[in-house]
Amino acid sequence: MNHLVKVSVSGQGLYDVTHTVREKVSVSGVTAGLATVFIRHTSASLLVQENADPSARRDLERWLDRLVPERDPLYTHTMEGPDDMPAHIKAALTAVSVSVPIADGALMLGTWQGIFLWEHRHHRGERELVVNVMGSNR
Repeated sequence: MNHLVKVSVSGQGLYDVTHTVREKVSVSGVTAGLATVFIRHTSASLLVQENADPSARRDLERWLDRLVPERDPLYTHTMEGPDDMPAHIKAALTAVSVSVPIADGALMLGTWQGIFLWEHRHHRGERELVVNVMGSNR
């Protein structure tokens, strides 16, 4: 079962989408299987990350910003702004999908794990996720 989900973003950062994925698993009725989340963009990504201490997410963002800075003179893809090419590189270095097992109708995330959309652009807008839930109903 596929679900198209729109997520509002207000600029760069990590946006927790765990609750949205849990909701789609719940309405699917699947009790044992796999939930896969796919982002339909080339300048944002997905990851499973620490969900309790926001400093872990801030440190991760700062580290990737240092690794892939804006306004690097090597970039030629600059028509959409100084954050566009770095956003494509960041998305290429991270992931466009994540998969989480489902057991007893629940995501099998660890205690401190959450599913995050990682917005790499400065713009406000919407990103589209496809949440696919597959499995059996016991």
